[in-house]
Amino acid sequence: MKNFTFQNPTKILFGRGMQAKAGAECARFGKKVLVHYGSERVRQTGLLGEVEASLAAAGVTYLELGGVQPNPRLSLVHKGVEICRTEKIDLILAVGGGSVIDSAKAIAAGVPYAGDVWDFYCGKAVPEKALPVASVLTIPAAGSEASDSSVITREEDSRKYGLTSSCLYPVFSILNPELAFSLPAYQVACGTTDILSHLMERYFTNARPVHLTDGLIEATMRTIIANVPKVLANPQNYDAWAEVMWAGCVAHNNLLDTGRIGDWASHGIEHELSAKYDVAHGAGLAVVFPAWMRYVYRHDMARFNRFAVEVWGVRADYFDPEATALAGIAALKGFLVSIGMPANLAQLGARAEDIPEMARLATGGGKWTLGNFVKLDEKAVEAIFRLAAE
Repeated sequence: MKNFTFQNPTKILFGRGMQAKAGAECARFGKKVLVHYGSERVRQTGLLGEVEASLAAAGVTYLELGGVQPNPRLSLVHKGVEICRTEKIDLILAVGGGSVIDSAKAIAAGVPYAGDVWDFYCGKAVPEKALPVASVLTIPAAGSEASDSSVITREEDSRKYGLTSSCLYPVFSILNPELAFSLPAYQVACGTTDILSHLMERYFTNARPVHLTDGLIEATMRTIIANVPKVLANPQNYDAWAEVMWAGCVAHNNLLDTGRIGDWASHGIEHELSAKYDVAHGAGLAVVFPAWMRYVYRHDMARFNRFAVEVWGVRADYFDPEATALAGIAALKGFLVSIGMPANLAQLGARAEDIPEMARLATGGGKWTLGNFVKLDEKAVEAIFRLAAE
């Protein structure tokens, strides 16, 4: 087990009706809030009205900034930074899913910084402080509600980069499974694929031994696998949604990182797809992850065998461990397709002729590699894209 420091300062308020506590929680950090959200769906469902009524009841004034898109855009972040500075905002309250929360975090980091907030995302600077951020979660997926990370897209050159900093942890997040009841099935599938991917990125590690976190990750993956079909069959199944929502939070709050080093190559590869084609992040991961597995599984056949047996219930073939590993990869891909995810690049609308350029961009023109489980150079990334095209 590797040395680690674990601290997660995010307060979680979980369960029915918890959005009514938003105002009182925000009041602990100031009297003026920017309510940040995506589409008008949060207004139409009545959630935005509930949250803002809670703010008013607590004596908190607020401004609104909507319009966050999937793969959140830098231009809206710039607008939010300006609003927060001009209006002397005390806290940013994100009402939505991971894209909204990531956008809120970017705004929060940009407000006290003299330069362009994009400097943080492209590695030119490191944030030292940020405005407080909080969230009311509507889409279990990204885990941004209790993580220290954010991903933003710069529109003019389709660059999509992530930022990790301890100052980006939300001060509190409200998780009410009922708020996910109205999600379209495709969003459910994309979100839960993202959760599975966060777990798999951590699971495939070279660290030994890590028995505790191996078991925790496997249990969380099995929880997602068991409950996603239930919420797709009955979108108002509170208990199934509760399992999914809490699993999504735990998957990315860094508890499951402890003592191990995750991979994260599949996320880096997928970012090129969602930046270029503006596809849903989960859909891109559904195509990339099985392809990555097919490329790297021989690096540690034992771990892939354990993944097959403990997560997917594959019967181990003791005389042919490669067959067991491949059966686990096939089980993952079959599950993703069964919940409505694409099976290959063509189903995402991606073009084979773009593969060399995406591989080049993913590795900075050969300046760096992706991943930790297996280090992937430009040639390897291109090979994975080609496996994803099959």
